[in-house]
Amino acid sequence: MSEPQPSPGTLTAYAQSLGIVFHSVEDGAPVLSFEFSGDVEGRPGHLHGGATSGLLETAGYALLRNELARLERTHRLKPINITVQFLNAGKQRTTYAKARITKLGRRNANISVEAWQDDRDRPIATAIMNILMAEQDSPA
Repeated sequence: MSEPQPSPGTLTAYAQSLGIVFHSVEDGAPVLSFEFSGDVEGRPGHLHGGATSGLLETAGYALLRNELARLERTHRLKPINITVQFLNAGKQRTTYAKARITKLGRRNANISVEAWQDDRDRPIATAIMNILMAEQDSPA
């Protein structure tokens, strides 16, 4: 079974509006990124927290969708909760994010995501995502 590769068409309109792109694939997980611009600027010269959160969330969903496609499973994904921790101020640089599936169950997934800029060992933010995976035709 081959690894599904992310494509730009799988990004949401929100992600595309932030300028998020697929940067690379590491260990089967997509690494997403965006360039600093006025669209993602918060206080002068710094990355907006909402843009950082959007990158983290998009990276988490991208990994989960890839893994479900690899397993030939189809689900509607709904967030249960997402917790973002801002660790360092984002600067005027390219920002990257990569997710890791902590647990993939039948109905729920737990994902952790890190965002970094220059130094991968010094993340600017992390997120924990709990996602409900509903059957395609169920109301939940």
